[in-house]
Amino acid sequence: MAVREILTSEHPALRHKAKRIKKIDASLQKLIDDMIETMEDAPGQGLAAPQIGIALRVIVVDALPGEDDADTEKPVRLQLVNPEIVEQREEQFGEEGCLSIPGYVGNVRRAKFITVRALNRKGKEVRFKASHNLARVLQHEIDHLDGILYTDRIEKPEDLFRLNDKGERIPVFQAAAANAA
Repeated sequence: MAVREILTSEHPALRHKAKRIKKIDASLQKLIDDMIETMEDAPGQGLAAPQIGIALRVIVVDALPGEDDADTEKPVRLQLVNPEIVEQREEQFGEEGCLSIPGYVGNVRRAKFITVRALNRKGKEVRFKASHNLARVLQHEIDHLDGILYTDRIEKPEDLFRLNDKGERIPVFQAAAANAA
């Protein structure tokens, strides 16, 4: 296993649609293992193959499932090949960050409940429901497979924040206005 370099938002590879995987083999298993190690090293709740420069439809997730991320909940660990959202309902509006956009967070509208269909790392078809945080993380990572960043889904400039050294959120539109003065 190896920690791979995570591409940042200006890299053009993040804007291309990833290719479906036709064959699950040893090289795909190694990719998944490297992605897990890279995500854990970062650390993050999810990682898509395009974020490490691989244009394949693979995501790994290690995220808390619940509405409030209570300490009593255990993270859900997933390795998904060719994932797709087959059903979504209701909405949630909340904060997201991205390993490819370090130092920023933004408020994004996502489905609150989703159903996902994919292959697991062994090639077996899986179908499952996810809600709240897990649904958000899955939608975020699947967006990466289609060349979409969370910043593309921000509805207004006031919903994007830069994080300062203390982790405080500074609205980007205010920071830009202060720098212009």
